[in-house]
Amino acid sequence: MLPKGSKLYSIIFLTCPRCHKGEFFEANPYKLSNFNKVKERCPKCDLKYSIEPSFYTGSMYVSYAVGIAVAVAAYVLTLLFGLQLSIGALFVVIVASLVVTMPWIAAVSKSIWANMFFKFDKEIAQKIN
Repeated sequence: MLPKGSKLYSIIFLTCPRCHKGEFFEANPYKLSNFNKVKERCPKCDLKYSIEPSFYTGSMYVSYAVGIAVAVAAYVLTLLFGLQLSIGALFVVIVASLVVTMPWIAAVSKSIWANMFFKFDKEIAQKIN
């Protein structure tokens, strides 16, 4: 299991980058009514998640990289399973995997972006316990 305090923990579990206890999003990424909506502040440590207006616009660059990783993973999985797909079928598999994982890609991208600017604070995390 990933230890609290690592950026990977916050990214994978979509928690507050500073305390790793509060939730980062309003709802699950697949709940489309609140799609990709970041909370204004951490409910546990009161960290303001947005440094400036349009702060998460930069996460679209991260989203591109994560999307490429998902596409490559879909391609590699078709090779590992020994599927002999035509170019068209392979294209459909990759596009379908991107469509299915789109909410997750958007959420993880925002979490990665936030973790680039906020650091884990062990003292604050201990006070919250």
